[in-house]
Amino acid sequence: MRIGEIAETAGTTAKTLRFYEDQGLLPPAERTPAGYREYTSETVARIDFIHRGQAAGLTLMQIRQILDIRDRGQAPCGHVRDLLDARLTEIEQQLAQLTALRDTIADLRDQAAEPEPESCNPDQVCRYL
Repeated sequence: MRIGEIAETAGTTAKTLRFYEDQGLLPPAERTPAGYREYTSETVARIDFIHRGQAAGLTLMQIRQILDIRDRGQAPCGHVRDLLDARLTEIEQQLAQLTALRDTIADLRDQAAEPEPESCNPDQVCRYL
């Protein structure tokens, strides 16, 4: 398949495929005598894996590590589990930070429920922040 065909099949763009190839996520495509890239049907599965990894919040570098392990003929399951554990920990930390921020904003909003502009100090822009 040529680059446009594989891009359409995989739900991506030719530019993205060239980027993935430059980043080592896709092996270099075979070239026709005219210099066009030709991809195999296995490339679609690899692109699908890249997209699933991104949807799970993995970086392209992490996805490349997984692909490198598989390309060496090894099962990357343990490595994937470790990456997902780390990603889950990051998300839990972000959720805790967002919860604290939500509580802070709710408190500020409650303080500003009945604004009293006349009680503001002229040196302050707004006493509620």
